[in-house]
Amino acid sequence: MVSSKAMVMAFVVVLAIPTLLFSSHTFAELPRLEHSLKSDGSLSLLVIGDWGRKGEFNQSQVANQMGRIGEELDINFVISTGDNFYDNGLTGVDDKAFEESFTNIYAAKSLQKQWYSVLGNHDYRGDVLAQLSPVLRELDRKWLCMRSFILDAEIVQFFFVDTTPFVKSYWNDTQIHNDWREVAPRQNYITNLLKDLDMALKESTATWKFVIGHHTIRSVSVHGDTIELVEELLPVLKANNVDLYMNGHDHCLQHISSKDSPIQFMTSGGGSKSWGGVYRPNSDELQFFYDGQGFMSLELTKRDLKMVFYDVFGQNLYEWSTTKDAYPSM
Repeated sequence: MVSSKAMVMAFVVVLAIPTLLFSSHTFAELPRLEHSLKSDGSLSLLVIGDWGRKGEFNQSQVANQMGRIGEELDINFVISTGDNFYDNGLTGVDDKAFEESFTNIYAAKSLQKQWYSVLGNHDYRGDVLAQLSPVLRELDRKWLCMRSFILDAEIVQFFFVDTTPFVKSYWNDTQIHNDWREVAPRQNYITNLLKDLDMALKESTATWKFVIGHHTIRSVSVHGDTIELVEELLPVLKANNVDLYMNGHDHCLQHISSKDSPIQFMTSGGGSKSWGGVYRPNSDELQFFYDGQGFMSLELTKRDLKMVFYDVFGQNLYEWSTTKDAYPSM
């Protein structure tokens, strides 16, 4: 694809944030943001997850390579798949971990684009409202984290889903504190979220539909499949012809193809600590698995999609591409 200057609608995003962040979770539809394409109608971005360790466990090295690839691709933005701050999220908006794990690490010029982030289970162990607060955007304008929302980029819509509340074991764990403010009771929250997501997906006219969550749906690594997402979220994705589900949670890079739908499951959770040493086959088709650190890039036009996994040295580990013509009409 031909790279050109990204035209980012930062003004739209900045104006929208204060209202959207403080909306009730009982809204009739998911909050929506917009991001424009490049002048040639294309879009490029990076995807990284499970990173926030103050530069340790090779976080800084991965960030350096993200900066290099980000410049080569002239990226429009970055997606974070969650677990943004280890081990226990942020303590508040004045927590120095925000600068030590984010601002100071992702300092490359090419990464000073908008970041769109979801929460991971480790983020829920801290002050969730701090991560969602517009105060952090005053400290670093590229930061944006919300529970669930839609990003409209004309040819593609990204549906960000707050997956941590789905997992029942977190609610039953008496040893770890989770910040369930604005979420509890669980079932009401999940029911409303799935209803809103299903409605938004059905109404979408975008060529591509990508869903982002922290937790795995399909995985051959440490955490394996997340059963609650397989039972409750996956049917919604299949019913609405979603193209990609992108997640973190497992600290690796993997691509799994659904055997009964067009969905491709992409894990990009290698932002820092990795090498879990576990491989567990599942019922879908494994295309690629790397039990190490790294990140992912996406390049797309209205017709074509290309995905690349990179390791901690910025080496191209795996490529996958497709076109919309490859999918049968539904």
